[in-house]
Amino acid sequence: MPLDHSPSPVAPTESSPLWTSGAAAILAVVIMLILAAVRPDMAVWLVGGAVVVAGAAWAGAKRPAVKINPAFAPSLASELSAPKRSFDLALLDHVFEALNEPILIISGGEADDLAGRRIVMANAAARELLKAPREGGLLVTFVRDPGVLEAVDEALFGGVASTTEYGARERHWRAWVQPLKGEGSGPLAILGLRDETDVRRMELMRVDFLANASHELRTPLASLSGFIETLKGHAKEDPVARDRFLDIMSAQADRMSRLVADLLSLSRIELNEHIPPSGRVDLGRAAADVVDAVSVLSRDKGVTVELKVSVDRVSIDGDRDEIVQVIQNLTDNAIKYSSSGQTVEIVVDTDLALDAAPGARREGATRLSLVTPDREAGVRYAAVRVRDHGPGMAREHLPRLTERFYRVEGQKSGGERPGTGLGLAIVKHIVNRHKGGLSVESAPGDGASFCAYFPLAIRTDARSEAG
Repeated sequence: MPLDHSPSPVAPTESSPLWTSGAAAILAVVIMLILAAVRPDMAVWLVGGAVVVAGAAWAGAKRPAVKINPAFAPSLASELSAPKRSFDLALLDHVFEALNEPILIISGGEADDLAGRRIVMANAAARELLKAPREGGLLVTFVRDPGVLEAVDEALFGGVASTTEYGARERHWRAWVQPLKGEGSGPLAILGLRDETDVRRMELMRVDFLANASHELRTPLASLSGFIETLKGHAKEDPVARDRFLDIMSAQADRMSRLVADLLSLSRIELNEHIPPSGRVDLGRAAADVVDAVSVLSRDKGVTVELKVSVDRVSIDGDRDEIVQVIQNLTDNAIKYSSSGQTVEIVVDTDLALDAAPGARREGATRLSLVTPDREAGVRYAAVRVRDHGPGMAREHLPRLTERFYRVEGQKSGGERPGTGLGLAIVKHIVNRHKGGLSVESAPGDGASFCAYFPLAIRTDARSEAG
């Protein structure tokens, strides 16, 4: 068999390491440790990857390099001779910069010398938060929290990983620190900050919700308990007192029933808030049904409810029961805060631009957007506006109107059926689900006007309309 004298695609050369320095390997390990801290569910795989990278670096430094013979295949030679992209130092630096969480690499001097804690590297998020330089700044200049500084010292000089809380400018952060080991360098540590502001805010809202809900239930329960004791005692033989106490007990039981119903409704709406509605609703017909439903309440209070619909049919995509609930909650509030002889106005309008949906601004009134939809090109809106002529509200109360159980201090509904404080919270979540908006306009002594607006139906077809 004739010998093959074709040129070999590779040829041995003098020994040269895969990397001229270990910087790329160290940075690769750092990136993987950062990702392991950010994604605990992938920590095992990422730490394993860090070990593999470190092993590859050591083996590559010992292995003789090869040189591709250009005579064999120039394209193959240039491709195989190119640096390994997965360990490109510039690429890893871009990854470090692109991380959303603030990350700093800290070097340590002497254990008792705070001036020795210097920033070796800080990514863009850390520089923006702490106003620190990319490298070379003193850590204590930009992070003064004793707990964080102590955690850094433990990592630098004790090799201990830890987490602690860090607060800055009304924001809450979870600081985590990991020791780093590098050959030929002093002690190093990596410091990361995870933003937990939203988590903390949700915890506070949950605590407030439980406290308010228990308070709202405790009051009627205490009233019922007191009247039961009275009826079992000296009022047992007094028919007039017995009937009066039973009427009060019935009202308190009704109040608890409405509170529980509103809590369940709010929970259900929040659960489905991310699911787009699939029905079709005639907004004008839904408003007319609400006027019929509140006719007894409005007649008892001596309040007139007027409905004005601009066109015969105003179609939106939505859940009919929820749209009716929005209009009814707004109308109930308007009636409760109106005096006898006053008028509540409900106006349904259509084919409105986003900026025009809340209607014309009243002179001297303050307007605030409580829910603002995403601005999308070509989307038109239908709006339902409910206005009363009651006491109105000062501007400082407007931002909190959709909070659960929030009531304007000193404002009385004047009715026998006080609200639960959840009506506007329910409205907000329903409007969010329908990708609509909610605004309020009010002035003390000049009543309040609420506007809920929803995107018009995408197409008009022969489907039967729910409403």
